Amino acid sequence: MLASFYQNFLEKYLNKAQLITLKMLVWLLQNQKQVKIERLAATLPLPIQQNSRRRHIQRFLTLNALSVVLLWFPIIEAIINQHFKIGSQLTIAMDRTQWKENNVLMVSVIYQKRAWPIYWCLLEKDGCSNLEEQQKVLRPVIRLLKKYKLVIIGDREFHSVELAQWLQKQNLSFVFRQKKDTTFRKKRQKFQPLSSIEIYPGIRSFYTDVKVTQKQGFGWFNLAVYWKRKYKGKQDKEAWYLLTNLPDLNTALKIYAQRFGIEAMFKDCKTGGYNLESSQASPDRLVRIIFLIALAMTSAWLHGQRTKFQKLDSYICRTQEKNRYEKRHSNFWIGLYGQNWIVAWHSCQAWVEELVGSIRNKQAYYQRGFRAMTLIQQAL
Repeated sequence: MLASFYQNFLEKYLNKAQLITLKMLVWLLQNQKQVKIERLAATLPLPIQQNSRRRHIQRFLTLNALSVVLLWFPIIEAIINQHFKIGSQLTIAMDRTQWKENNVLMVSVIYQKRAWPIYWCLLEKDGCSNLEEQQKVLRPVIRLLKKYKLVIIGDREFHSVELAQWLQKQNLSFVFRQKKDTTFRKKRQKFQPLSSIEIYPGIRSFYTDVKVTQKQGFGWFNLAVYWKRKYKGKQDKEAWYLLTNLPDLNTALKIYAQRFGIEAMFKDCKTGGYNLESSQASPDRLVRIIFLIALAMTSAWLHGQRTKFQKLDSYICRTQEKNRYEKRHSNFWIGLYGQNWIVAWHSCQAWVEELVGSIRNKQAYYQRGFRAMTLIQQAL
């Protein structure tokens, strides 16, 4: 289900029939974990033939009103405003994912080890993005979140000194991982590759005022070098070389470590959640399908957060286990499982009531469970 406050924004641009179709498609995404139009059409609960249902979805996904800027920006801005104070620091992650001929460049905000998608575009090519494409996807996000202090982070694809210089001129902070063959030099020294720095597990070094690459016309930056120690028998294969304009090592490492939240988000979009890679939609429809996923994903996350706040998550998933440091389920999955639990209850209500009525000594537990169902359903 859509979070109730989403409708305030959606009703401005969608008529009643379009809004109902949107709600049904998001509901289907949550239940089917599938974005393939053929699969959605097979289960869309409209009393028309399957081919008509498929065409109904295809027509809906070509609506000009399904604009990321028009519909999604006010929603994600409202969500961010609920969870961050104006003027506080936001970590903005850039990343790219590709499957088959689809190449998506996305910008997200990191919150509680998860990423919320903000803006995305399809690249009309295979492989890495260039500076122009990176600026194109960042500009709307920078304008949208101008009331916050932004720190832009990215992996080795976004290592260019041009992008760093462009952000620095806008008084924005950044942390970009560098390739080890990138050259750098300290003041009054010669250029050398990053691989020439002596490294070992546990190294934590910070160099101020360094030149990166031998291109002319670029300013001085800071460089953080870090290789995580072996922990619980696991050892990272490579060190981090981080280009940044942040003032110290700990800040740069702490912020860049949040980047892996976008990997979790991509997993939720793809095989770990909505199976985005199975989509065979055209580029225009695919951009709008990602919009539907963004709605479904953040809605599930908000429902999961509310369920945990109400201390009802023990009805949805296994509680924290002894000697387990990472949570088994995120807010996203708690929200998703909670909705599926309610759907299953409605489908099997007569059986459940008959079963519950036949076990007299558990009535108190069942009544608490029914109350939990009611509270979870009210949040949907």
